[in-house]
Amino acid sequence: QLHFVEYGGGSVQPGGSLRLSCRAARMISSTYNVANMAWYRQAPGKERELVATIAHDRSTNYADSVKGRFTISRYNARKTVYLQMSSLSTEDTGVYYCNVDGPLQPWGQGTQVTVSS
Repeated sequence: QLHFVEYGGGSVQPGGSLRLSCRAARMISSTYNVANMAWYRQAPGKERELVATIAHDRSTNYADSVKGRFTISRYNARKTVYLQMSSLSTEDTGVYYCNVDGPLQPWGQGTQVTVSS
């Protein structure tokens, strides 16, 4: 079983929206509830980068490139973290992953987001 299961990606036109979900499948609830979680992405030919973080107290931080467009949230009862993405541009294309914001766990398969006209 994968540590993280990401889903919700797809193909959208510029200006569109998507909501990504990630379930921390192998984290026990007590661990998840105190974990700081994050979304990362990897664009074609580029290194994986941090997109957004949400701490156990629900405080959030965003990469400058997504501020004002993306919103990270979490639902502890489902061990799930979300990424609401709006005003998407072609530069947001990539594979999106979630993981902890800290000592990384094995990566999941990610979910592909493609923004094109």
